[in-house]
Amino acid sequence: MQSLFRKIALVANRDVPVLITGESGTGKDVVAQAIHSNSKSSTGPFVPICVPALSPTLVESELFGHVKGAFTGADDDRQGLLQLAENGTAFLDELGDISNSVQVKLLRALETKAICPVGAGQWRSTNFRLIAATNRDIDKLVADDEFREDLYYRLNVFRIEVPPLRERAEDIDRKSVGEGKRVNVGGG
Repeated sequence: MQSLFRKIALVANRDVPVLITGESGTGKDVVAQAIHSNSKSSTGPFVPICVPALSPTLVESELFGHVKGAFTGADDDRQGLLQLAENGTAFLDELGDISNSVQVKLLRALETKAICPVGAGQWRSTNFRLIAATNRDIDKLVADDEFREDLYYRLNVFRIEVPPLRERAEDIDRKSVGEGKRVNVGGG
């Protein structure tokens, strides 16, 4: 874990995207929060976005927002989650579940530092740091053309692999386990 802590410290104050990989339950969200908390944008919001929890038909609107009348039910302008992360950090959890059409728009947002709400004709400047995480084999997704290679390279500027607890048994407090106490190993 010391290697992981060093990586967090190394990348926290660099304004670059971070890709966190690891199995479910390894604490990827805790790593993302630690990066944000130790970054220059720590006074800004930390906006966690769980991609699988978003409605597949509304994911673009949820991420980028929409303008009134963009679709049935869009009764008002609405800021997207990426706009809510302005001057802070957007944490995109389960990145591997993003559709190709949203990947294109996310890539453009990262390249131009601007977003375009659904139904809007103009891109709007934005300033957020993106940290993304996945439990899927992102390299395989890219090789199988299931994830855009250009977006992968844009996100994989700094990568942190979070090892599962079975590979870091030294992190288990054996005394607490022996006494039947609950051990917090940082889920996520």
